[in-house]
Amino acid sequence: MTEKQEKIVQAALELFAQEGYHATSTSKVARAAGVSEGLIFRHFGNKEGLLAAIIKIGEQRLRDLYADIVLATNPKEVIRKALEMPFLVEESDYEFWNLQFKLKWELPGYDPSKMEPLQVALTNAFRKLDYTFPKLEAEFLIHALDGIGSALLKGGISDKSTLKEFLLDKYQV
Repeated sequence: MTEKQEKIVQAALELFAQEGYHATSTSKVARAAGVSEGLIFRHFGNKEGLLAAIIKIGEQRLRDLYADIVLATNPKEVIRKALEMPFLVEESDYEFWNLQFKLKWELPGYDPSKMEPLQVALTNAFRKLDYTFPKLEAEFLIHALDGIGSALLKGGISDKSTLKEFLLDKYQV
């Protein structure tokens, strides 16, 4: 991606996160990025193409976040790393992840299959640890982590380290 494309994506990310996708025009993105609106169309086709680029970046960053988890072979390590995942996100990245959460609700066609590798890894971990309902346990944990991630982004968790320690202790990992 060129420097100008990165500026456009960053400006769009910030505006979409603050004002919403539908409320943000390409002309506003162009002004914020310091480029012409035509440059947005040349690089991304249209506003939907720009959004698709941001979603693609989000999907890659999500895969990067859970790559270490799905490659782990020790079941307790898989669960521990999954529990730690939302706490690894830097506060400087909160705006980016806030947009990803927002898009999940704002746009039709959210694809939950992007979490499938994590679902499989957790299911296998819970199965190896002889949980009665490993798939349901994995689904529950993913939903709980989704909620924790959302609360972290919104500043709704006052003591991150205590919550993380509580979760690690609860799952004995």
